[in-house]
Amino acid sequence: MGVRDTTQATVAPTHAERAVADLLDIEAAPAKARAVLDRVPFWFHTFALNRRAGLYTPGVARDHRYRIPALPRRFDGRSVLDVGAFDGFYAFLAEARGARRVVAIDNEQYRLWVRARWGVELRGGEGFRAIHALLASGVEYRRLDAFDMSEMDERFDLVFCFGILHRVQDPLALLRLTRARVAPGGCVLVETYGSVGGDGGPAIDVLAPRAVYPRDDYVYWGFAAASLERLAAQAGFASVDVIGRPVVDGHPRILASMGAA
Repeated sequence: MGVRDTTQATVAPTHAERAVADLLDIEAAPAKARAVLDRVPFWFHTFALNRRAGLYTPGVARDHRYRIPALPRRFDGRSVLDVGAFDGFYAFLAEARGARRVVAIDNEQYRLWVRARWGVELRGGEGFRAIHALLASGVEYRRLDAFDMSEMDERFDLVFCFGILHRVQDPLALLRLTRARVAPGGCVLVETYGSVGGDGGPAIDVLAPRAVYPRDDYVYWGFAAASLERLAAQAGFASVDVIGRPVVDGHPRILASMGAA
């Protein structure tokens, strides 16, 4: 996932950003959409607030199109957990596609990352709350660290773990905690930074601070497919299906579905 390094207020969404954002039909009244744009100082996700008026949030996530084929067209009857939700695009999309229950969690430590990289001060959760209100959404939001997921007393049919694994110091522990939140027969969709060495072996790249993105000290690992599969097995997953290994703005990514027995 490439990210944009420029002032958000002046940036129009690219074709790639719109292709994802348009999947979630918000169509807020133009006045309400503009008020949201004025109120929220920073966006990670691009939302189509009102496509007819060309009103989109200026998200910094450049191109998530590779995730979309892995998502169900309908979530009817499923429960969904979005780990590290940030602005919550995928949680809201699951709800819009018929999920019976959606919970989004984030520890909001992204505030440190946003301050260091863009010089923007956030309270945390601004974007999520704004979209939640526009949609009159029923998605439940919890300010909760992923490593505290054991505090939750329910399991989910589908768990999103997008863009998180390479940003934690103990990826195996995170996978084990995530596995414990999966209902029997459910799965976790994991997307993370890939190994620059490709899939020649079970390598995990150990990345230096700021080696991947400028002013970003929070990317620790790059995973080859074999290393991700071995971590998943140690975490207790019954199966791993590597769905894609795209390169976005020169950055390798890896997307996998990890199934529970």
